[in-house]
Amino acid sequence: MRLVFVVAAAVGIVAVALLAMLVSALPTKDYDLSVDALKDEQSLFTNARVVVKNIGRMPLTDVLVDYGDGYIEPTISVLQPGESLNFSPPEGAQIDHVTVTAEPGIKIVQSYRSPIKLPGMIGS
Repeated sequence: MRLVFVVAAAVGIVAVALLAMLVSALPTKDYDLSVDALKDEQSLFTNARVVVKNIGRMPLTDVLVDYGDGYIEPTISVLQPGESLNFSPPEGAQIDHVTVTAEPGIKIVQSYRSPIKLPGMIGS
């Protein structure tokens, strides 16, 4: 009897946790965009990437990634909900910040972040 109660309580806790994770992952806005700009400086070179993801419920149109100084990616006509695109800044582009715009009326200016360097790791 006691074992049944413990198992039922554990199943209930797991169910509530899974439900909370599912609800928190659902989009809350019709139009929303996530931009992750990463710059990883190595001793001989620098790796950089920009990930653009539609985290809204509706498709975004005319998505434009602008690195500054005239370095612009070709316009993405439609970015569907949940769709993610990866970009690499072209050679010569400033790796300071990136501006991403989309219709209807979204403009995000994102500074590049650098990963944490741990002693003994490759690239540290």
